[in-house]
Amino acid sequence: MADETQPSTSLAHNILPLILENGDNYGYDDRLGLREPNNPDAGRKRIIVEFGSPSIAKPFQAEHMRSAILGGFIANLYERAGWEVIRMNYLGDWGKQFGVLGVGFTKFGAQDALQQDPIAHLFDVYMKTIALGRKEQGAIENMRDAISTGESQGHSMGDMERKLKSLEANSVGERAGEYFERMCEGDEEALGLWNKFRDLSVEKYRASFARLNIHYDIYTGESQIKDESMQEVEELMEEKGVSEMSNGAVLVDLTKYSQKLGKVIVRKKDGTSNNLTRDIGAVFERDEEYHYDKMIYVRASQQDIHMAQLLKIIELIGRKDLADKLEHVNFGQVVNNISTGRGTVKSLDDFLRVAKEKVYILMGANKAKYEQVEDPEQFADILGISAFMVQYMASKRIDGYAFDTKRMLSSEGDSGLYLQYSYARLCSIVREADIPPEHLEEADLSLLQEKHATAIVQRLAQWPEVFQTTFKNKEPVTVLTYLWRLTHALSSSYEHLNVLDSEPELKLARLTLYSCVRQVLSNAMRLLGLTPLERM
Repeated sequence: MADETQPSTSLAHNILPLILENGDNYGYDDRLGLREPNNPDAGRKRIIVEFGSPSIAKPFQAEHMRSAILGGFIANLYERAGWEVIRMNYLGDWGKQFGVLGVGFTKFGAQDALQQDPIAHLFDVYMKTIALGRKEQGAIENMRDAISTGESQGHSMGDMERKLKSLEANSVGERAGEYFERMCEGDEEALGLWNKFRDLSVEKYRASFARLNIHYDIYTGESQIKDESMQEVEELMEEKGVSEMSNGAVLVDLTKYSQKLGKVIVRKKDGTSNNLTRDIGAVFERDEEYHYDKMIYVRASQQDIHMAQLLKIIELIGRKDLADKLEHVNFGQVVNNISTGRGTVKSLDDFLRVAKEKVYILMGANKAKYEQVEDPEQFADILGISAFMVQYMASKRIDGYAFDTKRMLSSEGDSGLYLQYSYARLCSIVREADIPPEHLEEADLSLLQEKHATAIVQRLAQWPEVFQTTFKNKEPVTVLTYLWRLTHALSSSYEHLNVLDSEPELKLARLTLYSCVRQVLSNAMRLLGLTPLERM
């Protein structure tokens, strides 16, 4: 941290011109991304950050939201450190649930609803089809019981057995399995519908994630991993003596290295692969296609064992070079106490809708304060999302917590709203001062003698080191803690560092100080993925 014994004017002379000169780049060191620190011509290192990763047709969980927010932040962090960043969304876009959708869409689907909101509609179709399947299964169980107890209910046993076979053959579960099998075999009709579901869902995700300032470079998924890659993995396991047969399945016994890693199946009895085999295949494919120097998985701590198994198997099959490039950035569980008023949150849009609605309630309670807002819709969206995102980042990654909408909407304590208020107030001061930005370079910074000015300058000087620390620990709360301290110092300074009513030279000096605070606030907020609001 900056030396707090350093005279304030000396530090101000060093730091404030540096902030003015570097602007949006102040505090960042893009040399961290160089392959060779002293040779820019050698190029920059490349990182893949895999984050978000929801499953199509299934609920968008709080863990998906936290993964998206943390992953977006980590991607920004590496980009600001000079790395070439590939943002990747690895979707759950393959599996028997698409068999369920294929069967259910003919009964419950509607093309207009699919086009309007594919994610919500597919989830609705999926849930209705699952409910139908449960109802059918109940009828099947009742028929089996009747046959086993000889309760013919006026029907011959032969008729009842034939009816049972018909119920089983035409059940949702059976037909879904057959539909997914058709997909696996390359059936054009089945794959055509699946492709439509996937493409429309991806477009919807693009629009929704953009509201969080998250823009993925690649939308991939389980379906994109080639059978050849998984076969290569299995052959390497067999060749290196890593895998073994057990009751018709292929497994890897990792207990000899660590009891907690256990024994893990890599191919099921029916010959199908699982998530672990697919993830390992993805590591190989991405290495071949992108030649990455590092790949980060932003996944919940519930996947700690899975990720440890993945790393160990890659090492055991002779690719420690790849294992060393991989990192699992985990996070604790979030208890979702959020309600849409129509039930629990089911989609990303539900999360964002709740955030906006909460801000509208706040605006309604303070009409005089918000009546000057030019675009209430956009304002509520940005402010709600800021409040939402900050709460998701306001504790250490590994800590679990229950989401608190009251705290989210607080403008008093340390919240997203408080950050936006602080930034907007600075913007208001700069506007009212009405001094061209180029004149700030002429300010006499020796006039910044007050202890409140000293405290602010010292905070501003700390930002580069805060960034370096955050780059190492990947904790957004490190940035937020810095922002709280900076905004607290700022808030306590206003009555002591008046700008508008000061003499011209002092006015220019103080305006320069506040302009620099505004710049650093903007830099830190954008690093977190927030959009600073200039008016509130």
